Amino acid sequence: MTTRSTALIRGLCRNEDGAVTVDWVVLTAALLGLGVALVVGLRDAATEPAESVGHQLSSYEIR
Repeated sequence: MTTRSTALIRGLCRNEDGAVTVDWVVLTAALLGLGVALVVGLRDAATEPAESVGHQLSSYEIR
């Protein structure tokens, strides 16, 4: 490698301008993944009681 390319690589390694952006992207992806996992996990727990209530309500006669 030449001296110029070595200096360029060292300068890029020391530059931390985009580090905060990368942190925000990783945090946002983690929160999105956690939200999706939460919705998928609670979907079944919410549908079963809702169906039970629906069956109970449909069995009543309106007079």
